[in-house]
Amino acid sequence: MGLFVRLSVFCTCFAILSCTGAGTIKDQGTVDGFIKQMVAKHQFNEKALADLFNNVELNEGIIKKISKPSEGLPWYKYRKIFLKEPRIKAGVQFWREHAETLAVVEKDTGVPAAIIVAIIGVETQYGQHTGSYRVIDALSTLAFAYPPRSEFFRSELEHFLLLCREEHIDPLKPEGSYAGAMGMPQFMPSSYRNYAIDFNKDNYRDIWQNPDDVIASIANYFAKHGWQSGQPVIVQIRDGSRKSAQSLPYLKEDLRLITSNSINPNISTPLLSTKKAKIIAFEQENGEELWAASDNFYVITRYNKSPLYALAVYQLILAISNQRVPSSYEQNHNHTTNPGTQQLFE
Repeated sequence: MGLFVRLSVFCTCFAILSCTGAGTIKDQGTVDGFIKQMVAKHQFNEKALADLFNNVELNEGIIKKISKPSEGLPWYKYRKIFLKEPRIKAGVQFWREHAETLAVVEKDTGVPAAIIVAIIGVETQYGQHTGSYRVIDALSTLAFAYPPRSEFFRSELEHFLLLCREEHIDPLKPEGSYAGAMGMPQFMPSSYRNYAIDFNKDNYRDIWQNPDDVIASIANYFAKHGWQSGQPVIVQIRDGSRKSAQSLPYLKEDLRLITSNSINPNISTPLLSTKKAKIIAFEQENGEELWAASDNFYVITRYNKSPLYALAVYQLILAISNQRVPSSYEQNHNHTTNPGTQQLFE
């Protein structure tokens, strides 16, 4: 990051923090307008919402954290966060303990168990780190005291209040990340409302304590975002160039859209029927690695838009798969890895 960029980030954070101050979120002038919107649009009780926001705290530490995301790291540093042995072993254990649900969900949705296990591992290390911020504090702080993304977080706060009403949850109780992501899969409120699944039919979509609901919810998210069964995720280019690559201005600068034949890379596995791939450069300590990403890689970035995140998920899949042995359930029910999963490992 250059000096100018660092100074810009510092000045932005300083300006935001200078105008927030301490106190309840009701001290921010825009809260009253939001309350009136919720009353008019969703028939909430105005006094009840006003009382609720009197108990919501503005957290300046959240603004500091969101200004320094780990996705700003180069790849060779970022991957070290997630490709550690304790996380890998926890993934092997989680897969073994929940093999039946994973197998059933994979069969029903076409979303590989490996992807589901890796997502939970990257997000919360299998429920070990789900966040300790009150969700309503996090969302409200970012909605009303963080102008760069206030529109997004106002929308998520709206979804959060709606889901609390729908699921009969006290809005002051749920805890999550500094960005308001919740539970083992770290769903934002809009994702919870749209994709969470009540797998065991107990009339509660529990993404905090129920691994079965979590597994089914992640699979549903990927299925609804266009996961293609039988297709690979990403393959490393051993030798090739960016010749004939077409720049895509709406993606990160290191992404290129190419046809499989335009650079004729020597890659470790074929892209099957995928006709187009994105070439992504990942920064190493000395130089860079080039990878060809399929549409399924893009689907992972719908969970988190960072290509670094998506590659970390993929490499965690490989690490866990290299250590696990099929469970007794899989052996007894003759459940074998589906073609989409197998391609992930090649």
